[in-house]
Amino acid sequence: MSILEQEIHEQPLVVRRLLERETENAARLAALVRGRFDYAVIAARGTSDNAARYAQYLWGAHNQLPVALATPSLFTLYQRPPRLARALVVGISQSGQSPDIVAVVAEGRRQGCPTLVITNDPDSPLAAAAEAVIPLHTGPERAVAATKTYTASLAALALFSCQLADDAERLAQLRQMPARIEQTLDGLAPILPRVERYRYMDRCAVIGRGYNYATAFEIALKIKELTRTVAEPYSSADFRHGPIAMVHDGFPVLAIAPGGAAAGDLQVLVTDLQKLDSELLLISDDPDLLARAHLAMSLPPGVPEWLTPLVAVLPGQLFSLALTQAKGLDPDRPQGLKKVTETL
Repeated sequence: MSILEQEIHEQPLVVRRLLERETENAARLAALVRGRFDYAVIAARGTSDNAARYAQYLWGAHNQLPVALATPSLFTLYQRPPRLARALVVGISQSGQSPDIVAVVAEGRRQGCPTLVITNDPDSPLAAAAEAVIPLHTGPERAVAATKTYTASLAALALFSCQLADDAERLAQLRQMPARIEQTLDGLAPILPRVERYRYMDRCAVIGRGYNYATAFEIALKIKELTRTVAEPYSSADFRHGPIAMVHDGFPVLAIAPGGAAAGDLQVLVTDLQKLDSELLLISDDPDLLARAHLAMSLPPGVPEWLTPLVAVLPGQLFSLALTQAKGLDPDRPQGLKKVTETL
């Protein structure tokens, strides 16, 4: 078994451990920063940046917070940081090492903003730059492609959201997610041999919307870095504004369509894609929708929409792993990548 596969299957334990160890800390940190900011600015790169996209929807919907993604080059290359008055400045990084992310958080603190860091290394430079830290407790992530630190980051963002809103009902829903993650992983095992069908795929689109806009970006990233396939992520709305023109006979589209407010729009798009003879790979909890797929990847029913990104990403991780192996590539050594990437 590859290191990557081992770490994918560690995710139920990782999320359970995070919730056990950080629930009280998140409540304390929420109390520390509550009332001191009107919006959030999040600095992150790669997989962590995709987690930040989840926060844009989650914190916007449940905490009424506008959330902006930082532009780290303004802080480093141009040395012209914007004014951050009344912002909660957040850094997300599994390693906590990248100088540009550290620079954003350090500048936020210099300007007197509350600062929060989510990282797997509480002794990192990023953690040292911040006022408050939520450690991920994933243990060492040895695979180059991040999986367990991504789902842990989503869980940490969700945990902070619940505590900031003092929402016991949503916190109870979040505590059910380790079991839901385990259920999802177990249910996906039978479909993995069918991924061989896509061995010669060299491009695809990955579609999500709402909370799972972030999932589309993360799955596309996994496909790109592991399988050397050009995978372009879009919202279902943006896809209609031009990119749908590239769909022709057999063009692969992976759509993430769990139940919730965005489901209807994804279902309409799937109908349109069928008319264009697209090769449909679907991630959903809707049996009727999955019946329309060339490759159906099932999610457990009943997961609240705001938490579906914690399970919807798992089929994408396993699909990417299986496709890597089908192409004869090493999932633990993606070409041109290393585990810690430091950018200025």
